Amino acid sequence: MKDSSGVVIIFNPDVPSHLKEIETWHSMFISSQSLQDNQYLLIAHHKPGSEVEDGRPPLASHLSRLPVIQSNLEEEPEDVRRAFCRYLGNVVNTMSENREREEMSIIT
Repeated sequence: MKDSSGVVIIFNPDVPSHLKEIETWHSMFISSQSLQDNQYLLIAHHKPGSEVEDGRPPLASHLSRLPVIQSNLEEEPEDVRRAFCRYLGNVVNTMSENREREEMSIIT
């Protein structure tokens, strides 16, 4: 967790305990890192044969602003890949901005 630049949490939305565990993992990273919302990605992975709901899983209110993608690799693997690439782009941009701010603070 130390010096992490992003967090991806993959969970099964059909398992109620996973929704509670997301809160635990999120709070662990918030307490140890100062990550922005776009540096988190929640992937609601559906097992083959399970029904994929289009809506967001019932997450705690403080998690509602985090990006969530529905994952079913049998039916929509390309959608998951594109969403993950966008997430990685957000993380890289945030890292670059943080590095530039750090360099500017050293210069000034």
